[in-house]
This record gives sequence, structure tokens and C-alpha cells, in this order.
Amino acid sequence: MRFTPQTAIFVGMKHTVELFTALSERLAHLPESIVAEAIAENPWYTPEAIHTAVEAIRREMLDPELLTRWLAAYRVPVANPKRVLVIMAGNLPLVGFFDLLCVVAAGHHCIVKPSSKDKVLTAHIINELFAIDPTIGLSYYDGHTLPDAVIATGSDNTNRYFRARYGTIPTLLRGSRQSVAVLTGEESEAELRGLEEDIWLHNGLGCRNVSMLFLKEGMAFPAIRSTSLHPKYRNNYLQNKALLEMTGEPFIDLGGAVAMESAHFPARLSTLTYRYYRTTEEVAAWLTAHDGELQCVVAREKLHPRAVPFGRAQHPTLTDYPDAVDVVAFLEQIAYICD
Repeated sequence: MRFTPQTAIFVGMKHTVELFTALSERLAHLPESIVAEAIAENPWYTPEAIHTAVEAIRREMLDPELLTRWLAAYRVPVANPKRVLVIMAGNLPLVGFFDLLCVVAAGHHCIVKPSSKDKVLTAHIINELFAIDPTIGLSYYDGHTLPDAVIATGSDNTNRYFRARYGTIPTLLRGSRQSVAVLTGEESEAELRGLEEDIWLHNGLGCRNVSMLFLKEGMAFPAIRSTSLHPKYRNNYLQNKALLEMTGEPFIDLGGAVAMESAHFPARLSTLTYRYYRTTEEVAAWLTAHDGELQCVVAREKLHPRAVPFGRAQHPTLTDYPDAVDVVAFLEQIAYICD
């Protein structure tokens, strides 16, 4: 068979699928020693949260059929690989894994700068990948060498620093975002339990955690309760509740969080805001106007391009690109603009 660029893409894609399928099999048995070290490194982590995050990655991102279908939409691996620095966040377990997956799948060399709050889990992933394929294009950032491109996730303040430092090379930068849920009052018990996960899984620390509720005018506040919360989250709740009681501001006590009627996203952890709407058209217009602030929208209807069903906010798929920016398309482009 004649070796063509199309053949190279097919062979490379097949290797990528095999590589990450093998990783999935290894992650099915995450050592408890690794879990314990990760929790010691980041006190916000819990065994349940770590295992939930790993299983979501295995199910939504490392399934061989899903990987094959996803990669078939691109011309990867690229023929002209570059050195791509991935600066990871550490608010959730393995929140930076998807960027690593994208860079490796695109055929570039992935230079990893893990968060100081998620080094243990990230190192475990990298070690497992090297055990599967010692030739894989992965390394840690030395803090000095200028890469060809950067993908970074952080706060709006850190993004200003990234823009200043890496302004001469292609960058994909992500800042702070929030997520909302739209309710009609007709939600099932299962949907409400799913909403609780959308709000409180990982202690509400992720950009995909719902922090604002849109409630249909006339409906009662949904029967949701915050349960099994981290002690650090509960301490925030007790402080916020005491402050609200002292100032006399109205709120709804959810047992481990407070809800306040407001047109703005909450400023404090353990606080939800809610607002009423009359028509779904009104909500859709608000979502469009605030798209740059949103990560995802939990709703029955497709009111927004990044809408997901109840209970799915914390289970992004391979095509649920953060901030709606196609990471693999970005990685395809830099293969030709970084020469």
C-alpha cells in the first residue's frame, strides 16, 4: 500500500485511540495511594470527587468509538508538530486532562505545567501514558523555554498575565465563566437530583457548576438540598448564613447553601442566585446577551448552544469545548502558522 498523507493520518489516529483506550483501562484501577496523595495536596478533593472525575473522563472521553468519531472530523495528527504549552487549572480533579488529550491527539508535543493543586493526579496520568508509549510527545515545563503556542486556563487576572507574557505566539486562553439552569416547575424527581449534582459536585468550584437558577414565574422554589458537602464548603455556608441573618437580607436556607433572588451571579461560594422569567424567549435572549460569561446551560430545551440535560453539567463530552472554542481546530491551525 502506498504511504500517503491520508495513510499517515489514519495510522496516527489509530495509535491515538489505542493509546488512550489503554490509559482508560489503567485508570479503571486508580491506586488508593494516589488518591490519598492528591487529597493531601488539595484539601478540597475527596475520594468520591476524584473517582467521579476519573470515571467521567473514562466514559465520556476515552471510549474508543467516541475517540474515533471525534478525531475523524479533523486532519490529525498534523504533519508539522509544534511544542504546545498547556497551563492547567487545579480547582477540580484532572480538569486539565482534556487539553493534554487534545494536544497529544493532534500530534503536537505537549508541555505540561500542572497546577500546584493537582500535580499528583496529573503526574499519575503522564506516568501511565509513558508506561504505555515511552516515545509519546510529553514533557514538563521548565519555566523558561518559549513554546510555539499556549493553552491556558485560569482567572481573568492570570489571563492578563498570560497575554502579556505570550503575546508573540498563538494562545488559547480561558478566564472565569459561570453556568445556569432553567426550570419550568415540571421537573421530575430525577431531574432535580441531577440538578443537585450540577450545582454541588466538586463543591461548586468548577465553571460548569450551576450557580444561577432561572425559575418560571409562579413556580415554587425547587425542592433541592445540598448534602454530603465538604467541611470547607459548609464553613463558607455558615459564615454566609450568619452574615445574611445579621444584615436582614432575605434568603432561602438549603441546608448547606443559601439561595438569594438576584439578577447577578453570586459573589461567594455556597451561595446560589435565582431570578424569575415569563417566557423562554426572554431567557434565550438573556443567555445570548451573556454568552461570554457562560460555560454551560442546564435545561430541558435547547435554549443555548451549550445546553445540557439535568445532571450532565459535570460530564462534558469530547465536543463540549470549554468557552465554545474548538481546541483541536486551534491545534490544526498552529501547525501551519508557527513556522
